[in-house]
Amino acid sequence: MTNNPELTAWIDAVAALTTPDEIHLVDGSDDEHENLINQMLADGTLEKLNEKTHPNCFLHRSDPSDVARVEHLTFVCTENAEDAGPNNNWMAPAEGHAKVDPLFKGCMKGRTMYVIPYLMGPYGSPFSRAGVEITDSPYVVANMRIMARIGRRALDHIEAGGSFVRGLHSIGQLDPNQRFIMHFPEQLMIKSFGSGYGGNALLGKKCHALRIASWQARTEGWLAEHMLILGIEDPQGNTSYVAAAFPSACGKTNLAMLVPPAALEGWKVWTVGDDIAWMHLGEDGRLWAINPEAGFFGVAPGTSLKTNPNCMNTLGRNAIYTNVAVTPDGQPWWEGIDGDKPSELIDWQGRPHDPANGRAAHPNSRFTVAASQCPSYSDQANVPQGVPISALIFGGRRSAVAPLVFEALDWEHGVFTAAAVASETTAAATGAVGQVRRDPMAMKPFCGYNFADYWTHWLTFKDKSDKLPKIFHVNWFRKNAEGKFMWPGFGDNMRVLKWITERCENKSNVTKTPIGLIPNGADLDLTGLNLDQKVVDALLAIDPDIWSTEVEAIEEYFGSFGDRLPSAMRRQVERIKRELTDSQKAA
Repeated sequence: MTNNPELTAWIDAVAALTTPDEIHLVDGSDDEHENLINQMLADGTLEKLNEKTHPNCFLHRSDPSDVARVEHLTFVCTENAEDAGPNNNWMAPAEGHAKVDPLFKGCMKGRTMYVIPYLMGPYGSPFSRAGVEITDSPYVVANMRIMARIGRRALDHIEAGGSFVRGLHSIGQLDPNQRFIMHFPEQLMIKSFGSGYGGNALLGKKCHALRIASWQARTEGWLAEHMLILGIEDPQGNTSYVAAAFPSACGKTNLAMLVPPAALEGWKVWTVGDDIAWMHLGEDGRLWAINPEAGFFGVAPGTSLKTNPNCMNTLGRNAIYTNVAVTPDGQPWWEGIDGDKPSELIDWQGRPHDPANGRAAHPNSRFTVAASQCPSYSDQANVPQGVPISALIFGGRRSAVAPLVFEALDWEHGVFTAAAVASETTAAATGAVGQVRRDPMAMKPFCGYNFADYWTHWLTFKDKSDKLPKIFHVNWFRKNAEGKFMWPGFGDNMRVLKWITERCENKSNVTKTPIGLIPNGADLDLTGLNLDQKVVDALLAIDPDIWSTEVEAIEEYFGSFGDRLPSAMRRQVERIKRELTDSQKAA
């Protein structure tokens, strides 16, 4: 099966534990894929969609109890609990193995055990990392074929001596009471049982590319981040690249595939990645990023030609849809898609849609599609070296606190700004509307170790290079006194990106404030946008009283990390407090 003795021994051990009827080494070929699809069509795992309107597209309906990540059942298993930190659920490795291994015993009897060698990152890149996922789910194989680079070439990488992350997955009986997603970063291992849902089952994605990779990155001196990567091309043909991190419901995918407004003639956006960035310092001192993924695993509801035309034009062919609704003629449908709602629908559970049962498509329904189908896909997306990053952008959903955009004063302040990222919950989220949730670097569910150590790792880069990207914070969600959004968002976010690229070249004037550098309203290109100057001023305003309360909340949050919190974080808190007090006195 393989000439790598370590991999062979592990495959044999898993087979002895799980007792499958067959073992299949995935080669990634077209014939293999076609056979798997036909198998899933025959047993009902997949349903073929309308071939005329959606060629080579399929629908999967998951168990109603298995529709999302399960953070309370997701564990980081390190020898020392402090290494996992308060931002993770911790379990000792021995306890983790003892809890999950009995569930795997005999779980693949009557099933095929698929061995999936995969590569995260472009072929030939020194920054790519390999993994092997063992699973009993052909649905996982089909999705991993889209999301990663699987099969023979990945196995060649491993057999050439490359290390690999081990991932063991079984859908089990899909029992929520027997569901665990265990990470063993010190062993470069993942064990996931009882779920077939995306991030719980496609182990190359969040489990490997963020939780395990963030641990590897700290050890090896790079960064594994929950970030989109995009190129911004000016009318003269010069392209600069930015990486950006946002918590959920903040428009991350829309920004990754943004279409600039017609008024900004000649400006273009190129999509390198929509979700994950692995960043390394180059020999030139700049930070270079690769997208380790090959596909998009996106949220369907709310996606339309209005909100994300590039995404919609990526879909419609060679895609797998999960838990969307279906029209009578076999077309996928979800809330927020273009056009009127059909009079008849089959909902995400396969029932005739009745509004009394809730939404037709599940709120977390998904699509899996190759990134290469995206109209804005960058020709640099698979360059082994990656792309040089000029700016790092962080943002959250804040109705009154954060201005539309500001620039961090320096790298240390930028790390503080990213560590303090927060969003207010929406009506679709669990809990009270408007509740502030801290999500540092948008990594709260995905950082594989203690946040305090993670921030310390970020801070070390300031001593490694003087050519690091500038750091910015954006907020598309500021509201007026009537509770209405003041900024139009979507394509018009290009206007902020344009200002950011100008600031990376130290163009445009700024005003220094305690929280960072704010643009002068006249320097934002608002051509063709009918925004009153009072609205622009309000979008960029900093209220010292609101920010004094905000800094107190940040300080309280940082306090939960105890003595491991880097002193730079405390230093920034004290500086901002002091400068806010001075500004209030001056007023």
